[in-house]
Amino acid sequence: MSILEEKPNPDSEEFKKIITFQQKVPKRVHFAELHIDTEVIKYFTENVFGRKWVEPCEAKDREAQKAAIANYIYCWYRLGYDYVRFTGDFRFSANLTFGGKKRTAKDTAPSLSRGERKWVEEGKGVVTTWEEFERYRWPSPDEVETWPLEFAAQNLPEGMGIMGCLSSGIFEALINELMGVESLSYLVYDQPDLVEAVANRVGETIYRSYQKIIGLDRLIGFFQGDDLGYKTATMVSPAILRKYILPWHKRLAQLAHQHNLLYLLHSCGNTELIMEDLVSDVRIDGKHSFEDAILPVTEFKKRYGDRVAVLGGVDVHELCRLEENELRRYVRKILDQCMPGGGYALGTGNSVANYIPVVNYLIMLDEGKRWLR
Repeated sequence: MSILEEKPNPDSEEFKKIITFQQKVPKRVHFAELHIDTEVIKYFTENVFGRKWVEPCEAKDREAQKAAIANYIYCWYRLGYDYVRFTGDFRFSANLTFGGKKRTAKDTAPSLSRGERKWVEEGKGVVTTWEEFERYRWPSPDEVETWPLEFAAQNLPEGMGIMGCLSSGIFEALINELMGVESLSYLVYDQPDLVEAVANRVGETIYRSYQKIIGLDRLIGFFQGDDLGYKTATMVSPAILRKYILPWHKRLAQLAHQHNLLYLLHSCGNTELIMEDLVSDVRIDGKHSFEDAILPVTEFKKRYGDRVAVLGGVDVHELCRLEENELRRYVRKILDQCMPGGGYALGTGNSVANYIPVVNYLIMLDEGKRWLR
């Protein structure tokens, strides 16, 4: 399937207008994605674009790192995105990593496997007492190098922008790396002062890191991830999220808005109980991550689509299993219901994972390119 244009026409300014409802009749369908797996980037780089691949994790010298970043930018550009969102694999800086325990398992992706996947520690984390809090080596915003973003800004194709993301989310850091979901569940009752101290330390570190990139050329917003829910509810009570987590997202959104930047939030799981908080209090500009088994993106659009932009929503499960004709009908249905009125960009419900068949991913993009024709 040949749907990738040699010279796409990215327009990050129109993308911003669509997301903020300043332009309700888009000239075309814009795409939005949280993340494209490295294996997928490599596939397109080598097999479709005919470029030399530079493995990011093995790029030790500055020129090799620049070459890897250039491949990353080129891939997002040719796939038709208006922006590039950087993740740890391609940033080459001391990314804000709140190191903790990890578990490993075999990667069962059928064709683009990375060999091994890492899973978070569910039990006891590394900061569950005041003694551990004091001993832990907290990352510093001073360690975050900005040269990769500056290099990207200088080498983006005309019209493209940058979405900043400097860390995992505040809540994610607590449950995935620092405390563990089981320990956190006890500590919010047994030692709430410790939970508050950890959340504030994480939030302040992330906030100060974002302050470092304010003023970066071509920066159009922050696209922050923070998974707050699972299939049926939020991972912890809404009251806990409102006390410890959401105030930091509000501060990040305010920082973005003060500088005419977008604040987009990726959050997996069922967030219905805090959705009004995210829209009215935190004031996110766009919500990402949808799963049909929880709330189809079309239903979310009906409920909130006049107040907050809707990003993605093509369920990853359907992307993996549907045959072409059925998948095209499925994507067109989403476009038909989500495009009217503006505030929508097409993409996956989560990310372009390495287990999604590449041909199905291209079908999704193709339907986006065809929709307004």
